Amino acid sequence: MARTSFSRLVTPALAGVAAVVVGVGVGELLAGLFAPASSPFAAVGSALIDLAPPFAKETAIALFGTDDKTALIVLIGLVAIVLAAVGGVLEARRPPWGRVLAVAFGAVGAVAAATRADASLLSWAPSLAAGVVAAIALRMLIRRLPTQPRDDAPSDPDRRRFFVWAGATAAAGVLLTVAGNAVRAGSQVVTAARDSLRLPSPATTAPPVPAGAELGIDGLAPVVTPNADFYRIDTALIVPQIDPSTWSLRIHGMVDQEVTLTWDELLALPLDESTTTLTCVSNEVGGNLIGNAVWLGFPIRELLAQAGPTADADMVLSRSTDGFTASTPLEVLTDDRNAILAVGMNGEPLPTEHGFPVRMVVPGLYGYVSATKWVTELEVTRFDQATSYWTDRGWSERGPIKLESRIDVPRPGTSVSVGDSVIAGVAWQQHVGVSGVEVQVDDGDWEAATLASAISDDTWVQWSLPWSATSGSHTIRCRATNADGETQTSAVANVIPDGATGWDAVEVTVR
Repeated sequence: MARTSFSRLVTPALAGVAAVVVGVGVGELLAGLFAPASSPFAAVGSALIDLAPPFAKETAIALFGTDDKTALIVLIGLVAIVLAAVGGVLEARRPPWGRVLAVAFGAVGAVAAATRADASLLSWAPSLAAGVVAAIALRMLIRRLPTQPRDDAPSDPDRRRFFVWAGATAAAGVLLTVAGNAVRAGSQVVTAARDSLRLPSPATTAPPVPAGAELGIDGLAPVVTPNADFYRIDTALIVPQIDPSTWSLRIHGMVDQEVTLTWDELLALPLDESTTTLTCVSNEVGGNLIGNAVWLGFPIRELLAQAGPTADADMVLSRSTDGFTASTPLEVLTDDRNAILAVGMNGEPLPTEHGFPVRMVVPGLYGYVSATKWVTELEVTRFDQATSYWTDRGWSERGPIKLESRIDVPRPGTSVSVGDSVIAGVAWQQHVGVSGVEVQVDDGDWEAATLASAISDDTWVQWSLPWSATSGSHTIRCRATNADGETQTSAVANVIPDGATGWDAVEVTVR
């Protein structure tokens, strides 16, 4: 009897899961055809990202790093499976509540998609269609449930027919999802436009990497981070696809005159090349949410000079095509630092996931207040009149980079052989510069490490220290000193509200 009751739960639950899978598949295909940024998963996931409290976002980044979006999609999928199973049981026992649940969740996704900043006229359609198709499929499958499940009759034709129908429905949903993703990838002219793009030669080239900047130590982060290894932290579940021929930048707000810049006009300007290290405010002490690249772009200060900010303006609110905003102090964008509208990264057009066609790069500030990707708008305003995406969620208005250092070699938890070894890492405080790094083994004296040649004050710098490793367990710490003579604080602070502090420490075993 218990197994029979279990079967009466499992089969309708399977019907619910199969129905939702085919519904999602239809939604993904429609999104690929008509509204690439509005797939059901992306619509719900983006809404969850916007609604999640800061601690939830930081927990996700701490646990999954740059795979946080993948983790969110998996979580949404697991929750959808559970709710689908519940919907199947509801439909079998209390019709039509299973179908009502399916349509309701489709409607939620439709509202979430339609209210996005980059929503199109059809953004609501994929999610709503997913809910309707799931409801229809659920009713069809529930009608095919075996009427009298029997434990002693595994070959019961009713059960076989049901499993065939449920399997075929789920398989169709998987195929439709794959097709939708393929259509979305294949229909994008952006990839073709980027691949065919030849960036103009820079009017001013970046200073060459000094001969002594790269220490050549295994395990030490390279001075220039390859594009494929550059960290990515943003709020976009689906990378925005912007055809550069349709891109434009609007500068407005508290200005003497509005300025609009097209893609062709931007490329016709004398572009500068510069090397800048970017850091995410979510980077924990010793973390890897940091990277250094050679950027090609045009100084933002010259565009702002054309617009003529009014005397009482003190902030620039940058907007991405997907609605993300960042608040950057006006003085940072108008001084002599290499704050640019970047179009190139390490000798090639920006990768789409890093902001193609245009993003902001601003030395000396954490990315949440400066490094807007897919940027389309600069509004000159005031901090007391406007807020941005992350400041609305409890982060500080201004995010100057804090002095930090990191140990790359040896890795935490690794074993080191007794004898001559090396301790090495990187240190940074963009737009201030690093003048020295010290290392402490266990509770011994601080020893000065050898500092490599820095590309500039806007980049990180490698450092190293020879170490005669003795057997046993050891704790290694590091601290940096900046160009102003200030030493990195030992006070431990969380990343919220304006960046983590403390000394990086690794535990190693010497055998």
